[in-house]
Amino acid sequence: MPAFTTPHEPGTPCWIDLTASDQQAALDFYTGLFGWSGEIGPAEYGGYTVCTLKDRPVAGVMAAQAMDDQPAPPTVWTTYFSSANAQATSEAISRNGGTVLLPVMDVMDLGKMLVAADPTGAVFGVWQAREFSGAGIVNEPGAVVWNELNTSDRDTASAFYAEALGIETIPMEGSEDYFGLTVNGRTIGGLQPLREGVPPGTPSHWLVYFAVENTDRTVAKLSAEGGTVLKPPFDMVAGRMALVRDPQGAPFAVIAPRPMGS
Repeated sequence: MPAFTTPHEPGTPCWIDLTASDQQAALDFYTGLFGWSGEIGPAEYGGYTVCTLKDRPVAGVMAAQAMDDQPAPPTVWTTYFSSANAQATSEAISRNGGTVLLPVMDVMDLGKMLVAADPTGAVFGVWQAREFSGAGIVNEPGAVVWNELNTSDRDTASAFYAEALGIETIPMEGSEDYFGLTVNGRTIGGLQPLREGVPPGTPSHWLVYFAVENTDRTVAKLSAEGGTVLKPPFDMVAGRMALVRDPQGAPFAVIAPRPMGS
């Protein structure tokens, strides 16, 4: 089982969480779809839920809250990247054209976090671990298996992530116009231009992929529970995947990965 008990390497995706207008409905949907466990947390923690799979943390779910006179944030999955020093990363983000949306803050004794947008508008988070390392399980059914940047400006995005987070962009063999994201030579995600045919006004964004055992069965279950299929199951180089949206509108992908060497 791909499990983690220590902080993830700086620059690598280490956590995801969902902001939802109806937190309980989101929990009901994802626990049913992926077999997670999770309940709304204590009020003193903002009700934040750390969902678990096989007793290991896999994702967070929180209630969307409007701040001041601003509208409530959209229902989306956010990818967080590990950092050894959140303040230094925040400064690097600003220095390289990014925008810090939520400044560095302490999360009890668990760690430090911030939320930012890259120069093309894609929103992401940064996590500096203390007591909480982040995802404790990845790359197996019900857990995150891939994080992908869909961007309106590949060159600008590539330069930003290299300077701000130490993430390099390299061509992926056999995949036209698709790029791997690497940290110290290890592939940690992907990057592609926003594709033709996406709805007008679609911003640059990070997309979360969840591994599943059977894509078609998962998509059928999602549809029966009120989700929307944006791109039906199809075969591609990494496996059989589909692009979907949960009942509250958060997009994500599911994929049954192709066995290594096949």
